[in-house]
Amino acid sequence: MTDTHNDDDRGSASVGGPPQWNTDEERWAAVETALELARRRGEFDNLPGAGKPLKDIEKPRDPDWWIKQKIETEQLTGMAPPVFQLRKEHQQFDETVDALNSEKQVRDYVDDFNKRVREARRQLHGGPPVVTPTRDADAEVVAWHQRRDARTVPETDTTQSAPRRRWWHGRRGRQEV
Repeated sequence: MTDTHNDDDRGSASVGGPPQWNTDEERWAAVETALELARRRGEFDNLPGAGKPLKDIEKPRDPDWWIKQKIETEQLTGMAPPVFQLRKEHQQFDETVDALNSEKQVRDYVDDFNKRVREARRQLHGGPPVVTPTRDADAEVVAWHQRRDARTVPETDTTQSAPRRRWWHGRRGRQEV
C-alpha cells in the first residue's frame, strides 16, 4: 500500500505543479528548448533595436548604469540618491545662485547646500562616494555680485543725444492745433 502512495505523490508533483529538474543541465536544456521554440514561432522577430548596435557599448562599466538609465529615460526628478542630486546641483550651482535676489538668500542657499553635502558624506547606507565639494559662502557671494554686475552693465545709450518725445505729448499737441 505504501508503493501506491509513493506513485500518487510522484504523479501529483508532475501534474499541474512547477517542473522538477534534477540537475542544472536539465534546467539549462529546458530553457534552451523554450527559447528555440519561441524563436521558431517568430516571437523574437521585429523586436525594437533588432540588428542595431548596443547603445553606449564603448562606455566604461558602471554598476549604477540601470538606475541612471531609468532616471534618464523616464525623466525622473527628485528621486535619485542624494549623491546624484548633489552632483547635478553642483553642476548647476551658478545658475541657481544667479536666480536669487539678495546676498542673504545666496548665503542661506550655500549653507543649506553645504549641510546636505556633509550629511551625504556621513551616510552609512553605502552607495556611491560623495565627491561633491562644499562651497565657500563668502566666495560665492563675491562671484554672485560679479556676475550680477556684469549682467547689469549699462550699454552706451545713443538716444541720450536726442530727447525722446512721449507719444501723449505729440497727440496732445495735435489735438490743440
